[in-house]
Amino acid sequence: MKLAVLKERTSGETRVAATPETIKKFIAAGHSVAVEAGAGAGASLPDTLYKDAGASVVKTAAAALKGTDLLLCVRRPAASVLAGLKKGAGLVGLLAPYDDPAFVRSCATKGIELYAMEFIPRISRAQSMDALSSQSNLAGYRAIIEAAEIYGKALPMMMTAAGTVAPAKTFIMGAGVAGLQAIATARRLGAIVTATDVRPAAKEQVASLGAKFVAVEDEEFKTAETASGYAKPMSAAYQKKQAELVAKHIAKQDIVVTTALIPGRPAPKLISEAMVKAMPEGAVIIDMAAERGGNCILTQPGKTIVKHGVTIAGFTNLPARLSAATTALYAKNLLNFLPLLSGEKGEYAPHWDDEIVLGANLTRAGKVTNDAFAAKKAVTKKIPVKKATAKKSTPKKAVPAKKPVAKKATPKKAVARKAAPKKTVAKKPVTKKPAPKRAATATKANPKTKES
Repeated sequence: MKLAVLKERTSGETRVAATPETIKKFIAAGHSVAVEAGAGAGASLPDTLYKDAGASVVKTAAAALKGTDLLLCVRRPAASVLAGLKKGAGLVGLLAPYDDPAFVRSCATKGIELYAMEFIPRISRAQSMDALSSQSNLAGYRAIIEAAEIYGKALPMMMTAAGTVAPAKTFIMGAGVAGLQAIATARRLGAIVTATDVRPAAKEQVASLGAKFVAVEDEEFKTAETASGYAKPMSAAYQKKQAELVAKHIAKQDIVVTTALIPGRPAPKLISEAMVKAMPEGAVIIDMAAERGGNCILTQPGKTIVKHGVTIAGFTNLPARLSAATTALYAKNLLNFLPLLSGEKGEYAPHWDDEIVLGANLTRAGKVTNDAFAAKKAVTKKIPVKKATAKKSTPKKAVPAKKPVAKKATPKKAVARKAAPKKTVAKKPVTKKPAPKRAATATKANPKTKES
C-alpha cells in the first residue's frame, strides 16, 4: 500500500508520524512511503534521512496524499486534508475525537476510515501499539524536568562547606503511567517524593519507586478498585476526608504534579485556590491535565502564571517538548499497528475480525462505527412523536366506548323487572300445599254428616 506522512500543522506540535528507521521497515514490507518536505524538522529528522531510508520526499501535502491508501499522522489533521484523500483510504493518529465529533462524521461521509490510537485496547497483545502509554511515560519525565527548571532551588539535598540545601518536597497526584514516571524521575534527582491515587494497587507501585503513599486508607479505600484495575466512584464522605488530607499535605510541598485525566470529560478539580494560597512562596504546580481544563482551579491552559506566589504551568503538549524521543516511540507504535491493516500481499486490508482494529476504528464504509460520535438528533425527535400519538388515541377510544354501554344497560334492567313477576307466578308449591289440606278436611266432614 501507499503510505503518506505529512508535516504536522497543529500549533506547537513538533513530532512526526514516522522516522527513517520505521520507513526502512515499511519499505522492506513492500509498502511505498511519501513524506512531505520538512515533516521531521521539529524532531531533528532532516529530509535527507528520509530519502536515504527509501521514502519519496515531496514538496506539498497534496502531492504526498495523491493515491494514498493510509495516512499516518500525530494529531487530527485539518478538514482540508480530507479533500486530498481518496474514498476508502485510511487515517490513523492521535485524533482526540471527543474534541471534534463533527470531524469523525465528516470522515464517514467522505468514506475515509478512521483509527484513533487513543482507543487501542489496553491488552497484553497491544502493548507495543499503546501510544497513550508511550507518550505519557515521557510526558511524566518532562513534567519533572520543567518543574526543576521553574523551581528556584536544587531538588536534591546539597551539602557544602558553606551550608546544606534542603531537598525539594515533591507531591505527585495520580500514579498512572505519567505519574509513576514523574515519581521515578523526581527520585533520581534527589527530591523527597510523596504520591496519591484512588486505586489501592497504586500504593505498592508508589512504594516500589521509593516514594511515600498519601491517602485515607479506610475500608472504603480498600475496595475502591474494580476487577479490571479501574477506580470505583468514591462516596462524598470519603472525598471530603481525602480532600482535607491532601490540603494539609500540599501546604508543605515545593513541587506538585497533577496527572488526572478523564477521556472526553473536563479534568477533575483537585487543587482549590485555598490550597494554592497555603503553599510556600516559590512553589511550583505542573498541571499535566491542562489540555482538558486542568486539575488546579487556577490553571490557564497553554500558559505559565504566578498566583499567590506559586507558579502554575499549564503545558498542553508535554510530549512535544522532547520530540526526538516521543517521535521515536510513537512511530514504532504505528509500525506495530500496521500489520493489522495490511493484507497478505501488502495491500490496505484491515483485519475486521481483530479486537484491536475494531477498538481503534471510528468509521467504516461511510458509517460511524463508534456510538459516542454518531449523530443523536434522530433519537430526540422520535420521543415526542410517540407521546403525542399516545395522548390523542386514548380519548377517541374512550368516548364511543361509554355511549353504547349506557344504551344497552337500560333494556337489561327492564327485562329483569318483567321477569320478576313470572318467577312469583311459578310459586306452585304454595298452591299445591293447600290442596291436600282441603282433601283432609273433606274426610273429616263425612263422619259429621253421618252423625247428623
